[in-house]
Amino acid sequence: MAIKLVGNYAKRLGLPGYSSHQFSVSVETELTDSGDIQGEASRIYDLLQNAVDREIQQTGFVPGETYGLTENGSNHRNGGVSSETPKHANSNGNGKTRWSCSDKQKEFIGKLIAENDLDPESVEEIALDRFGVGLRQLNKLQASGLIGELLDLCGKQQRSQKGGKR
Repeated sequence: MAIKLVGNYAKRLGLPGYSSHQFSVSVETELTDSGDIQGEASRIYDLLQNAVDREIQQTGFVPGETYGLTENGSNHRNGGVSSETPKHANSNGNGKTRWSCSDKQKEFIGKLIAENDLDPESVEEIALDRFGVGLRQLNKLQASGLIGELLDLCGKQQRSQKGGKR
């Protein structure tokens, strides 16, 4: 009775600019001697690992720090943040832009700015002070932290405007 031995080896490497690349190799073979499963598995693993390690060294295109941050071919980032809808720095080429956090987080930050009459530049400064990046570059975790701070700030403003009651 033949025994089928299937092996797979994959590796993903993080690259600059929140980029990564991955390579995977698989092999399938049949064994006629069931007493050599361990030795054959070890041999296949070594072959797969060496093949992946050798090939993954070629990274190909790696985006630079400013990749995707230009709009219409210019090297200027977008300006400040509107109190109605925050502007974005990352253009996708069709005039629409994106943030690094989720769309819901982006919309909620814009809503907090608009509904609480917050100064967009002050919110940008809070993001820079707390996280070292502007609003458009906040990741999901950082955006969540900023939203918490804005809610605290807005809650304090509402209490002071309503005589300490919420």
